[in-house]
Amino acid sequence: MNGKWLNKIKWDESGLVPVIAQEVGSNDVLMFAWMNRDALARTVELGEAVYWSRSRKKLWHKGEESGHIQKVHEIRLDCDEDVVLLKVEQVDSIACHTGRHSCFFQQFAGDAKDGEWLTVEPVLKDPETFYK
Repeated sequence: MNGKWLNKIKWDESGLVPVIAQEVGSNDVLMFAWMNRDALARTVELGEAVYWSRSRKKLWHKGEESGHIQKVHEIRLDCDEDVVLLKVEQVDSIACHTGRHSCFFQQFAGDAKDGEWLTVEPVLKDPETFYK
């Protein structure tokens, strides 16, 4: 594999780059994750999102357990070349392990003194039905 295009990315000291997954069409920000070189190369090869799980220390093909695969339509690199944006088609509309459309389902309300986080997106599917 010619990794010349991978060399353009400014990987952090752990060899990772932050990745934002955005839904094609709605432009909803679905989730944030990390990739290493192998994950990004695999994403390009498969046409489906493959991330690096920092907790499990291994590649994580999005949807491998849940079936909620992200089909990649476009990959972009930001102006500083240190953040990747994936424009994806989210299978079954569920990106979050909580069974919601987006991982960003909590919205701040109030002010600096009396603020709180409100859940503003419903659970579309009980996660116990797609995780073992």
